[in-house]
Amino acid sequence: MIIDAHCHAGKGDGLTGPWDTFAPLEKYLARANRAGIGQTVLFAAFHTDYARANREVARIVAANPDRFFGFAFVHGERDRGRVLTMIREAVTQFGFCGIKVHRHDARITREICEAARAFSLPVLYDAAGEVAICELLAEEYPDVNFIIPHLGSFADDWAAQLALIDHLTRHANIFTDTSGVRRFDLLEQAVRRAGARKILFGSDGPWLHPLVELAKIHALDLSAADRKLVLADNFLRLIRAAGSGNSPFAFRTENFMTAAVSNP
Repeated sequence: MIIDAHCHAGKGDGLTGPWDTFAPLEKYLARANRAGIGQTVLFAAFHTDYARANREVARIVAANPDRFFGFAFVHGERDRGRVLTMIREAVTQFGFCGIKVHRHDARITREICEAARAFSLPVLYDAAGEVAICELLAEEYPDVNFIIPHLGSFADDWAAQLALIDHLTRHANIFTDTSGVRRFDLLEQAVRRAGARKILFGSDGPWLHPLVELAKIHALDLSAADRKLVLADNFLRLIRAAGSGNSPFAFRTENFMTAAVSNP
């Protein structure tokens, strides 16, 4: 079983670049199938109305629920005062199992963290190099799991990525994904110091090629057990409590966990 824990989907409402214009899945899915990726986590492209964008992602997930997981995208400033309502809708109506936040929009807030705690959801927060926030997140919300993608910096900020490895090593609730990480030596160091249990496979599709991103995992030369953690089990462990059993997602999670045990 391989789960891609990082992929965008749907239309944005901007025209500054692919990231806020359109994230089509057709080519991604063909590539993912060739790579043996069986499930994918989807969240919206950048948008000025994430309530609307999340509903579009929900339609994609609902059309193929055995193939996709959904994360709700929220904006720390623009969605202030309605984050809990948005997350409640995402969990109870859409069956979503996580929250996505991006520093490009606004910094993560207490409101977002409190919503994640209320529904036992992991938060994928792209800190865009500002990884010192991990210290505060780990101390203030030790019962919330945070995935800091790109080893802390899609911009290949060596200092930020090195600093994130320290946070991965010291804090039980700080994780990362491998999407877009170009400094392979740092990816190796993250595995060596923090362990495979702290790392999730992600591609940042549809714009990055999932087979290319997956090649990095194979190049790490992990043990079979560690490779299984990175490719699926870490993600499944993080979402197992999603919705505290009160959402349509709870049943799906148990099915995926059973499949993972039955098909190692």
